[in-house]
Amino acid sequence: MTSLPRLSIGLPVYNGEEYLAESLDALLGQTYEDFELIISDNASTDGTQDICRRYAEKDSRIRYKRLPRNIGATPNHNLVFTESRGELFKWASHDDLYARELLRRCVDALDEHPDVILAHADQAVIDADGQVKVPYTYTLTTGSPYAPDRFRSMLFEPGGDDFYGVIRADVLRRVRPLDSYHHADRTFVSEIGLFGRFHQVPELLYFRRDHPTRAERANPSKRSRCVNLDPRRAGILHPTPRLLAEYVWGFVSAIQRAPLSAADRRACYRHLAAWATSRARPGAGERVEDRAPVDPSLLSVSVDALVAGREGRAGGKA
Repeated sequence: MTSLPRLSIGLPVYNGEEYLAESLDALLGQTYEDFELIISDNASTDGTQDICRRYAEKDSRIRYKRLPRNIGATPNHNLVFTESRGELFKWASHDDLYARELLRRCVDALDEHPDVILAHADQAVIDADGQVKVPYTYTLTTGSPYAPDRFRSMLFEPGGDDFYGVIRADVLRRVRPLDSYHHADRTFVSEIGLFGRFHQVPELLYFRRDHPTRAERANPSKRSRCVNLDPRRAGILHPTPRLLAEYVWGFVSAIQRAPLSAADRRACYRHLAAWATSRARPGAGERVEDRAPVDPSLLSVSVDALVAGREGRAGGKA
């Protein structure tokens, strides 16, 4: 009888042929190998299916599922989690890159710290060619043992892509599934943070790709982004005010559901009220990828040396 993998990686994809093979090489080349890779193809119309089937034939850890119709990015993200079997879970993006040691460092952190529920690593934003645009210093206090401190930090500070960390699956089953209103990923991660603290591995191991065809770039308006997340958001029943109201309510309901003491719950509500009434704090609405690019001559670590499948490439300094 085949034993279950300890870690499940869920990779939802739609028309990802441009970068998918690079991301698969990076994931399959991890030094930590006890995982399954669940790919859910959201009825892609490009070469995504051929790439997925080719890789699945070569590596038995891949479970490839092709959907008969495009159900939207959010339902597809939730689907790969429901298909998972591991005690740990990680979402992966088809266009990002992952250093060989990323999974091992995150799993080791969870093993060393039983009270930690999510582990991730330092990151940098890369361009379409895999060249570093912006290294990002993680400043969130998600490692605090005090839930209101974690919650306040995630409200006010620029995010660190904790959504793509390695997460204890039993915690994910206790939170509300990812939704599709404006910034639903932020309320989702904030709710996870109310269940326990995170650990940030102090090594540059995750590279988030920013490119013109990325969903956020291809869908500039709030409504178009939400329709991309779930086609059911199209139409007059989902105007922008409703999408924004659901965003705020997402935080409220997360506080209501979380296993908090009465005092901690009140503290979280106070932080939420401060956030809702004033967005004037510097950096509150900042996007990391919109920061000024770094001078390439100041970079010292090579992306191509860290990421499997990129050996021999020129450039890629981080």
